[in-house]
Amino acid sequence: MKNKLYRLSQIYIAALGAVLFACSAGSATPSSSSVTPAKELEVQRAVQAARVVSPQLEAFRYELADLADNLIPAVVSIQTETTVRVQNFGGFFGDDLFDQFFNFGPPRQQQQKPKESERKQQGQGSGVIISSSGQILTNNHVVEGADQITVVLSDKREFKAKIVGTDKQTDIAVLQIEGEIKGLPVAHLGNSDALRVGEWVIAIGNPFGLSQTVTKGIVSAKGVHNRGITSYENFIQTDAAINPGNSGGGLFNLSGELIGINTAILSRSGGFQGIGFAIPVNLAKSIMGDLLSVGKVSRGWLGVSIQDVSSNIAKALNLKPAKGALISEVFENSPADKGGLKVGDVILTINGKGVEDANDLRNTVAMLRPGEKADFEILRDGKNMKLKVSIALRDENNLAGAAPSSKESEKKAESSKNDWGIKVADLTKAQKKEAGLSESSAGVLIVYVDEKSPAAKAGVRPGDIILAANHRGLSNVKDFNSIFAEGAKTMLLLIRREGGQSYIVLEK
Repeated sequence: MKNKLYRLSQIYIAALGAVLFACSAGSATPSSSSVTPAKELEVQRAVQAARVVSPQLEAFRYELADLADNLIPAVVSIQTETTVRVQNFGGFFGDDLFDQFFNFGPPRQQQQKPKESERKQQGQGSGVIISSSGQILTNNHVVEGADQITVVLSDKREFKAKIVGTDKQTDIAVLQIEGEIKGLPVAHLGNSDALRVGEWVIAIGNPFGLSQTVTKGIVSAKGVHNRGITSYENFIQTDAAINPGNSGGGLFNLSGELIGINTAILSRSGGFQGIGFAIPVNLAKSIMGDLLSVGKVSRGWLGVSIQDVSSNIAKALNLKPAKGALISEVFENSPADKGGLKVGDVILTINGKGVEDANDLRNTVAMLRPGEKADFEILRDGKNMKLKVSIALRDENNLAGAAPSSKESEKKAESSKNDWGIKVADLTKAQKKEAGLSESSAGVLIVYVDEKSPAAKAGVRPGDIILAANHRGLSNVKDFNSIFAEGAKTMLLLIRREGGQSYIVLEK
């Protein structure tokens, strides 16, 4: 590439030099009448030389334009109308303004409740046609609550559309065009898993109502999560300009395949600032399949609490590289429990696909079918193992345990302070019940943390319950004193806090 660019620059520099030389020679002539035909021909040749473009550059000049021509028809404008209720408080600027000034009779009874009225609210977004029968992929937030949906094609045809199904947790919606449908352009669905960071992409949509707008950029990142946009996040990040109204539009690769549904931007001003997010089309396809077949989304459930494998945890577990999802809790009678998974296991792969972190595991399990038997590769006690686990249907109403108690009156058998900066006490039956633990569960209650200690630095705090240290259960203060007196330089603690469990690494 560098050599090609260098050769191109040589052509332009040589041509420019010829033009400048010819022009300077002409300008030095005292009169235009003295310019000879030979000099005019020389200038013309120099100008022609300046227009020389390599065949490769000439082909690339129209490549994106040709691609856009083919893709634009499959991207539609979505216009919505929603009825919203507003409150009118009357009074000085209310509906009875005339009476306030001109009614001289007895005062009317004061209105205690504000009046309500309805008004129509207009909205707009984008969508992508994904079948010749008129099915459209878009965002849930584009059509949520809409009373009326109108789809406008690039050829200006307008259709009414109805919602087939929506999934708020991934912000996906599927629409169906109504009426007589002929010759609909359809987007070809690609494989978003095959995307690479740095790959060129183009976004098509209707930002600010500007129909069929095309922008280009690259894939800036993959697997973006923890943005607080949806419950299940695995976004493609791009610097292709995405603005309000682009929501639900398409993100395409240079093969003309739909690889994402544009959904959000990261911005301090509300306008585009170089960071946009798209839902991977593979996730959208899975959600769409459920919505079209049964009208709702069925997600897989494993029944564990998990966390990322940090560099400190990886070091404590002798795990390289620091990948996978660490199990901090296994729910009783859950698929994980029945399948043999245990607290402290690191899930490395599911059905042969590597697990990057806790979010990756959550998304992967959610996309598994309830009843499906999945192959898990785990790390346990330094050894790799394989288990087969039958996935269940996710129940969103699972209740978290209550927060543990740390009342001074319930403390007993309190330990002495140590060089880790922790003091603990045996758990009472009431404290175990409040923390969601069984009476036979191991654990000790942290009652004091030295603010300058390794424990405080790692984020341990009073009220936490230590369930295990370096994979050994703690049933009482005696166990704690024994393990913490062994002189280890690193301590891997399994902590229960506010109904959840996680691992924390202490280092001296």
